[in-house]
Amino acid sequence: MPDHSAHFEATAGGMVLTNAILLYRTESPRGLDPYRAPGQDGHAFASIHHVEHGGEGGPTIAAGTPLTRAHLRQWTEALGRAAPPQILPHNVLVAHRDMLAWWTPEQVRPAYFHLSTPPAGLRVLAQRTIRPIPYPAQLFVATPRRLGVYALAENERPSATTRVLHSPVLNVFVDGSLCWGNIPRPRTLDVAAIPDFERALFDSWSTHPNPGQELTVTGKGGLLKLWDDLAARQATRFPVRRLRPFICTSQRRPSRKANAEPMTLERLIAEGAAS
Repeated sequence: MPDHSAHFEATAGGMVLTNAILLYRTESPRGLDPYRAPGQDGHAFASIHHVEHGGEGGPTIAAGTPLTRAHLRQWTEALGRAAPPQILPHNVLVAHRDMLAWWTPEQVRPAYFHLSTPPAGLRVLAQRTIRPIPYPAQLFVATPRRLGVYALAENERPSATTRVLHSPVLNVFVDGSLCWGNIPRPRTLDVAAIPDFERALFDSWSTHPNPGQELTVTGKGGLLKLWDDLAARQATRFPVRRLRPFICTSQRRPSRKANAEPMTLERLIAEGAAS
């Protein structure tokens, strides 16, 4: 077994080593990151132990008990209190250890297109190109598992009752999830990671609509023709009237039920917190 050691120094707050959490899992293949959680097929167990002091050999890990959700909540709250306070930018809507939500106003940005199978009739996007394109106001909801991307009808800070639209960006599935591909993912949900999340969406190459995404816009031509027309006309405003309300039942196809209730920001945040 490798010889590991850790050194703790006294702090102004009088911090001492009080507990240890031991993690167990089914044996992993060699070369796997030892700090990585087991996969879906792996089994895991955790125990929490009191640390005894006073022995000649230094602190000793005493017998433990199974780690419970109550233990996790207590220690998560304690660790959260140790996080430094942050001044939140005006565009941040939710700042929580398990969720970060913010919005960006409508604007013209460089858009990166390299369509794998461009349809006939495209005037600009038939070839690999970078063009200034108008984007509608965008809503981002980041959690430890996913980044949700949506559009807003109004170019203003959304409220709890604001209705959410499907984002027209090609790298977004119809359930709102960003298709990461080989884009590096930010490691934290800190406000400082917002530029990294936005670069993942706006600065990546769009190669094709995701399944069902052509159905998220109204009018003739579909989503690709809409982007092509905006690029060809050098438009400065995105026609948000063509975006359908975000009513999603799967990652493959948006809901078309007439009686389906459109998603609001409040519901979106609540569902993201529960997932």
